[in-house]
Amino acid sequence: MKTRGSWVASANHPESEFPIENLPFGRFMPTGLDQADPRLGVAIGDQILDLGALVRAIPIPADESAAFAPLAAGDLNAFMALHKKYHQQVRARLTAILSKNGQGDAARVQGCLVPQSQARMVMPCTVGDYTDFYTSIHHATSVGSLFRPDNPLLPNYKWVPIGYHGRSSTLQVSGGDIPRPSGQIKPAEGPPVFGPCQKLDFELEVGFFLGAGNAPGVPIPIAEAEDHFFGLCLLNDWSARDIQSWEYQPLGPFLSKNFATTLSPWIVTREALAPFRVPYTRPVDDPAPLPYLTDPENQQAGGIDLHLQISIQSAEMRARNLSPHVLAKTNLKYSFWTMAQLITHHSSNGCLMRSGDLLGSGTMSGPDSSEAGSLLELTRGGKEALTLPSGETRRFIEDGDAIEITGFCQNASATRIGLGSCRAVIGST
Repeated sequence: MKTRGSWVASANHPESEFPIENLPFGRFMPTGLDQADPRLGVAIGDQILDLGALVRAIPIPADESAAFAPLAAGDLNAFMALHKKYHQQVRARLTAILSKNGQGDAARVQGCLVPQSQARMVMPCTVGDYTDFYTSIHHATSVGSLFRPDNPLLPNYKWVPIGYHGRSSTLQVSGGDIPRPSGQIKPAEGPPVFGPCQKLDFELEVGFFLGAGNAPGVPIPIAEAEDHFFGLCLLNDWSARDIQSWEYQPLGPFLSKNFATTLSPWIVTREALAPFRVPYTRPVDDPAPLPYLTDPENQQAGGIDLHLQISIQSAEMRARNLSPHVLAKTNLKYSFWTMAQLITHHSSNGCLMRSGDLLGSGTMSGPDSSEAGSLLELTRGGKEALTLPSGETRRFIEDGDAIEITGFCQNASATRIGLGSCRAVIGST
């Protein structure tokens, strides 16, 4: 499919992450204005369209004012909570404004653009609650085989979406540093000790943002779950494996997971992802989802064909100008549960869900060993060291290591869109 094209020239580059077909939402601070309130914007090429400035610069039709009002106020949560028809209205208007063959607004809109290089990204919206799931059966089986060779996959996995509640307070946008966490660690012999994590790991994930919430006590049916999905981002839910192995039984992970979660700054919307939806299927020998998690439309297009990649660049590699080393490539389409099923299951007991809530996919690994989304898998629990281009070896993350997740969607009939970068550097103990 030929791109529509934009008068923002950088958006038309074949490898641009943000062509006019994408238009993801984010919040930013222009360089030098860190004391001001964050601004709400849309990425287009290497620029950010300041939505507050846009509404002041050009007339918005009266029948679209309700859709643009929260954007003008810088309140993405309020916009996300609106019905999808308002999201579609805004997308159509922005596409018309930015298109090569648009409405002649380029001269006025030009002044509303801020170069991405002159902006600092902040959290795109307010996240009240964060839940991390475990949707990759390949990851679950691979990790299970390390600790339970005779029974790697627990019996509930194919029946119920597994998840745990994280901490929204420790979510942070790409580009920051992550201090090495401390906690209780149990050595092979003797009592536990308290100290810095020695087996720090990444988890290659995707985050799903909720649009409209539900009423207290009212579950979201699977047939309506897509209407509650606003968009997605890249996610790294860091794991302190040595702390986790001591604390996770009987109630699951705690301090080993809640110290930091990094996400990419742009929310790629449901509308932009539409050309990349794929069928949701399971092996014929697997049990079918229970009726409350079954829907014909979800089976037809519940999956998302999203290519994912994770890389590492040590401090020495940066000093020697060596490029980041790709550790793994995988795809969201391998997920055993769909985004709609996660939303439905999460609310099935009447749980109140709100605009801006974030659901993590869990580590997204593929069927091949080269598609593993964690060092725990790539190094077989730390038993097999990886060699970096610098000659250094890694079993787990060391101080100074930069970990970056990237992702994109692309097929023969649609323009390639990207998700930006989810990157952080591990600090000292």
